[in-house]
Amino acid sequence: MLKFGMFSWRDGMKRWLIAACLAVSGLLLTGCATTTVQSEVTAFHEWPAQLQDKSYVFERTRDQDNNLEYRNYENLVRAELNRLGFTEASTAHPPKLKIMLSYSIRVRDVREVYPVVVNPYPAPIMNPYWYGPAWRGYYSPFYDPFWYGPPIVEQREENYQLYTRQLRIVMAQVADGKKLYETTVVSEGRNGSLAAVMPYMVKSAFADFPGKNGVPHRVELKMQ
Repeated sequence: MLKFGMFSWRDGMKRWLIAACLAVSGLLLTGCATTTVQSEVTAFHEWPAQLQDKSYVFERTRDQDNNLEYRNYENLVRAELNRLGFTEASTAHPPKLKIMLSYSIRVRDVREVYPVVVNPYPAPIMNPYWYGPAWRGYYSPFYDPFWYGPPIVEQREENYQLYTRQLRIVMAQVADGKKLYETTVVSEGRNGSLAAVMPYMVKSAFADFPGKNGVPHRVELKMQ
């Protein structure tokens, strides 16, 4: 009866540990760095049902006109527009649309407290030469990591910086300046390199063009 009780208590502790580990793992996954970029995308538009002329030109501010970083992001937007059937206007053909884009990045300090399962009584190291046919199937509480009590859940603290990246793209008519499409992409993560994340933010901006008017949606893209 005592042996049965030992095994029953031991199995219960194992089930408890498995459940605790799964719960802690779920919490830790929210704070770990991932290989994806998640973006919150919101678009407002009054897009014409049929727009025959999709020629466009980028309208830049004075600072953007001589900014190499901006030019790189502009090329990303250009590639997406061309994929959607837009054409960049030439000097001989006046554009129908003008494209304006802006971006920013902010950082804040984050303090995160999360539980960690710790075994305060690690099992003793056994000599492999002790093992033998007669030892197999032998049970001793002195070699049971759960014999001395359940594992302890400790609170750990982690401090890191969280970056908020934002991209805004506006498409308007050249003739009267009327806005036809305006989208904002917001992404958060520990990666402080805007250049590394921007390609995925631009793709997210046009993932469902023109999309539902004023309805935020989340886009998740795997980083290459």
